[in-house]
Amino acid sequence: MMFVGFLFLLLLVDGESSEQICSYQDVLDHLNFTQNKDLFSMIRPVKNYRKPTNVTLDVQLYAILDVNEKNQQFVSYIWIVMFWENEFMSWNPKEFCGIYCLILPSELLWKPDLTIIEMTEKDKAPPTPYLHITANGFVESINNQVIISTCRMQVYKFPFDIQSCNISVKSVIHSDWEMDLLVFNNKSKIADLRHDFIQYEWLFVNMTVSKMKDDSTVCGQSRIVYTINMKRRSILYIINFLLPVFFFLCLDIASFLISDIGGEKLSFKVTVLLAVTVMQLILNEILPSSSDRAPLIALYCIGIFGLMMLSLVETIVVMSLRARDSQDNEADKEQSLSEDCGDKRGKVSFKNCFRDVSDVSPGVTPSELLPMAKEGSSIQLMEESQDFEKLLKTLVVLLRKEEKKPGYWTRKTKTINKVFFIFYVIAATLFLVFMFVSWNSED
Repeated sequence: MMFVGFLFLLLLVDGESSEQICSYQDVLDHLNFTQNKDLFSMIRPVKNYRKPTNVTLDVQLYAILDVNEKNQQFVSYIWIVMFWENEFMSWNPKEFCGIYCLILPSELLWKPDLTIIEMTEKDKAPPTPYLHITANGFVESINNQVIISTCRMQVYKFPFDIQSCNISVKSVIHSDWEMDLLVFNNKSKIADLRHDFIQYEWLFVNMTVSKMKDDSTVCGQSRIVYTINMKRRSILYIINFLLPVFFFLCLDIASFLISDIGGEKLSFKVTVLLAVTVMQLILNEILPSSSDRAPLIALYCIGIFGLMMLSLVETIVVMSLRARDSQDNEADKEQSLSEDCGDKRGKVSFKNCFRDVSDVSPGVTPSELLPMAKEGSSIQLMEESQDFEKLLKTLVVLLRKEEKKPGYWTRKTKTINKVFFIFYVIAATLFLVFMFVSWNSED
């Protein structure tokens, strides 16, 4: 019994000794952090200055906020995670009640002087005020930022384009032998973020990471380049722009059914042409003024505008030829009437002329008609007059048929319309096929 009591007392003493009270201040005192606080924040945390500080970097893209093609700007919301080793900030957790992690204000410790090369505006949100320090000496910094950076837009296939924008991270002062940047690869997180967070007008495709070295400096500096590939959601541009321009082309083709007589066809074509011009002005407000190649959508508008302009020119030529033909017909009528009726000025009407001729026999004057009636037979005179009236009626029918027959230029304009309509439809079809193939090509 005494032996059992002794063992119980021994276990009780060990239990009380294991319940040691520890604090974060004990860890800081062990590290001499309170006395050397300024030293920890000023110098690079290595015991041997020849040894570079390895900084591991991870950039996580959470959202694509805006892509401004006109100003060549890319706005993204990202999380930047970086961790490095501080050789003066390590301790044994067993000696301090299992304390494995410390959280200190960020201004108290040395941090890598990293910057984003493409960033044009400084993030207005304050940086994360704290750093995480582990017992093995690793320091972790997590910071979220809204990055407004420059991005060279390739709008050749707009609105079916895929844009690639870079976020390049490098040190401001330190060279490679002082600070070495490492890449933290975590492809599974990137794949999850694509479905959960990336949204708005752009669809996230992938993000690639590469390390590049800049030899322009004396000691050499490396930078990590994150290339974000994204695809535009083009359905709204198809509905609001491409289809209306195509419908204007269909209306222009349908205008060939309108008669060339009058100015309705000409005014309709001019209205459709002005509508395409308005669409071009809207497009000019979207696309940048400078580009390596002319965008396909601009070629699409210019091509349809050119086809409509040719159609308008053809309508003007046809109407001009028809007007010339009508002027020739009026001149021929006046000349024939003046010759048949003996009126050189052409003021006698066609009906009055034949009415006079039908009343009087050819070669017989009214003064001679009475003596001949007396001398000849009245029956023979009536038969001759009836035959002459039939002859006059036949001439009138022939002349009316000659009036209804179209003139030379009218017949030619019908041929011109048919040939140009076939050419117009073939040219428009080939142009649209070319645009479709160009938009779907890999280049």
